[in-house]
Amino acid sequence: MKVKVLFVILFCLYVFPLFAQGREIIDMSGRKVTIPDRISKVVAVSPPGTYLLYAIDPAFIAGLNFPLWENEKKYTVASLGKLPVIGGLVGQGRTLNREVLLQVRPDFVLFWAWRDDAVNRKFETALDQLGLPRVSVRLDSIDDYPAALLFLADVLGKKERGLLLHRYAADTLRQAKAAAALIAESDKVTVYYAEGPDGLGTERAASLHAELIPLAGGVNVHQGEELDHYGMEKVSMEQVLMYDPEVILVKEKSFFDTVFIDPRWQNIRAVRDRRVYLIPYIPYNWFDRPPSFMRLLGIKWLLHTLHPDLYQIDMTAETSSFYKLFLGVDLSEKEAREVLNP
Repeated sequence: MKVKVLFVILFCLYVFPLFAQGREIIDMSGRKVTIPDRISKVVAVSPPGTYLLYAIDPAFIAGLNFPLWENEKKYTVASLGKLPVIGGLVGQGRTLNREVLLQVRPDFVLFWAWRDDAVNRKFETALDQLGLPRVSVRLDSIDDYPAALLFLADVLGKKERGLLLHRYAADTLRQAKAAAALIAESDKVTVYYAEGPDGLGTERAASLHAELIPLAGGVNVHQGEELDHYGMEKVSMEQVLMYDPEVILVKEKSFFDTVFIDPRWQNIRAVRDRRVYLIPYIPYNWFDRPPSFMRLLGIKWLLHTLHPDLYQIDMTAETSSFYKLFLGVDLSEKEAREVLNP
């Protein structure tokens, strides 16, 4: 009997504090969620969510979606690489290690709530089985980032930080849209987004993975609605030759290193004119895969790349300023140029 009483006391001492305190918030999907008053550990189940946490304060991150790449280690805090890998549900880390997640016991799980309800329900069911608070953010478009930064910073008790990042994000998008609005349809640049080691993967014009192209006054040559959420649609060399884009944006460095000497690509206008550009990717890609707050710098880079006469900016100085604000990193001029030209 005494053993049973002791067990009940210990159980109450352990469990009651978990539920005795807390606050109710409304997340970006409109759900009411109860979370602890003080937040110290958060796990995001997608890379964009993890990167959003990093921008606000990397100290809150309690687990990674996948091990860090070498290019990520140089410009992120050292403690990040020591965190456990919990995987994820969306993006590159699509296998969630539930055992590790429960061992970490985050104060809440940050979830990228897609606008596709069917996709959401599948992921939400998997998370709710774990019994952890789930806070949703909207990250489907770059236009979601000002509100997402402000929302998450407020939840984490970093409101001033959120206001600072929100202001930068909102100003960047407003300026980019104003600049793009000045470009006549006849002056917009045709763009092919080359993915994969052979450059023959791409995204359709309506895909979130290529949304920076029209925002920067470009026209994606691969038109149409996205076939699925993951993209990377395979196309033929003949199709790219038919498109004959003015500019090629390249994701993989291995393809960029060979495109100018590969005979198959020599008759394409962008290659002939030397308008093939490797998208900066340190520490996170500036354009896509995974989409992140780095696109706020990426849109400036792309506007300047496509329309240098219209959008004049010192990208070296802007890169240094952005890395200081969002990543807490002081870049030398040499390092900024290396980041711009990886």
